[in-house]
Amino acid sequence: MMLLQMDVAFIIEKLILITIILFGSLGIAMYATWGERKVAAIMQDRKGPSRAGPFGLLQPLADGVKLFMKEEIIPDSSTRFLFILGPCLAMLTALLTSAVVPWGPDFQLAGRTVSLQVADINIGILFIFGVLSVGVYGVMLGGWASNNKFSLLSSIRAASQAISYELAMGLSLIAVIMMTGTLSLREIVAQQHGFWDGGFTWIAFRQPIGFLVFLICTFAELNRAPFDLAEAESELNMGFHQEYSSMKLGFYLFAEYINLFVSSVILSTLFFGGYNFPFMDAVQGAVPEWLFVIICVMVLLTKAVGFILFFMFVRWTLPRFRYDQLMKLGWKTLIPIALINMVITGIVVLARMK
Repeated sequence: MMLLQMDVAFIIEKLILITIILFGSLGIAMYATWGERKVAAIMQDRKGPSRAGPFGLLQPLADGVKLFMKEEIIPDSSTRFLFILGPCLAMLTALLTSAVVPWGPDFQLAGRTVSLQVADINIGILFIFGVLSVGVYGVMLGGWASNNKFSLLSSIRAASQAISYELAMGLSLIAVIMMTGTLSLREIVAQQHGFWDGGFTWIAFRQPIGFLVFLICTFAELNRAPFDLAEAESELNMGFHQEYSSMKLGFYLFAEYINLFVSSVILSTLFFGGYNFPFMDAVQGAVPEWLFVIICVMVLLTKAVGFILFFMFVRWTLPRFRYDQLMKLGWKTLIPIALINMVITGIVVLARMK
């Protein structure tokens, strides 16, 4: 009976956490579109959204209502089941990635230890790469099932780009795994406790090359400028989602911004200490436990928002690469750099063990 009560409490705890993460991700993705427009407006010396609500804050809600009210169109020549499955798969994989992220430290509640992580698995990094690989199918299905040559060409570009840059991304993370000795995101964050413990604890300062390679690959994985060849309007019209309308199109757009948010969180988790911050031990001793947990969660979200703004400013600053330049950068530059960084890291780790 006691075991059953514990299982029920555990399920309720995880359901609440999943609900918060789900609606939080959707809310942040919604207002990331508003932020993107505002950043573009600043860069181009104009106002951006300003009519719907104060400072245009209701513009994302207006856009959502518009997407819901638009006519659902499925082309006669499309493969109907796969045409619908594509955006659903893109949305599902975007949300699944956040399951292994530790959003804050554990805390005590009613005699139970509550973890702010949906799934504490010891292969968190492999889980992320597995989900990313499945996400490529959402793009490929959208382009192929539309039975539109321009959509298909765009989806092929997007898939080959994602696969190419996943190699360099994986190699850059091998160096991180060598240093930490674990695939668990929870343990990686724990090893970056605070900020300074006889030296920088945040991995970005100990693995700057790995961080830069991972960051560049993240741009490519997100199809963000200057790697947005999958949506090159002058060559491919709208890209792989050209034939989509209403909420099926909305799913693709939402998935893009959810991926932007989750990727920013993962960057913060892997390289910038996650929810850790300088002098956190002193703060923990000075405030109640519930307030300390909130501070830690806000620290992680602040880091993520910083990365989101960085991605946005880069989008509206750099011109788009040509496709041959994009592939050359991935195969001939980033992969060799990541391999060299991995070898050097291995030598350093072995030298320290002796």
